[in-house]
Amino acid sequence: MSRRNNGRGRSRRPQRHKDVLHARGGHRADDFRCASCRLDVPLTAPGTAHRNHCPTCLASLHVDRRIPGDRDADCRGRMEALGLSVRPDGEWMIIHECVSCGELSVNRIAGDDNPLALVRLALRPLADPKAAGRALLTL
Repeated sequence: MSRRNNGRGRSRRPQRHKDVLHARGGHRADDFRCASCRLDVPLTAPGTAHRNHCPTCLASLHVDRRIPGDRDADCRGRMEALGLSVRPDGEWMIIHECVSCGELSVNRIAGDDNPLALVRLALRPLADPKAAGRALLTL
C-alpha cells in the first residue's frame, strides 16, 4: 500500500508553511548555502556588512566583481581560502582564490568565523612554505 493511503482512515495532516524563495539559486534572500560544506549561512554577520564566506570552512563564492557587495561577477565559481593578510590597523583579511577563473580577492573576517579555521589558515605558510610563495607570485 502507498504511504498516503494507508487504509487506516487517518486524515492527512495540514501542509506546513513554506518560505517564498526569492534569491538566485532558489534560496531565501537572507541566507546562502556554502558551496564547500553545504552549511546554510545567514547573511548577517558581526563585523562585516557584505558576508560572502562561510564561517565554518571559510570558503566563498565568486560573486563580487569590483566593489564588496555588488554581486556583479559572472563566474560564480567556488573560492578557496588561501591565507590571511593583516591591515595596518590590525584587521585580518581572508585571501580567496577562485577555483574556476583563478582570480584573487580579499574579504574581511566576521565576528562569528571559526577561530580554529582562522588559526589554521594563518599557520599554513609555516606548514607549507611553497603554498605561501605560490600565493605571493600570483599577486
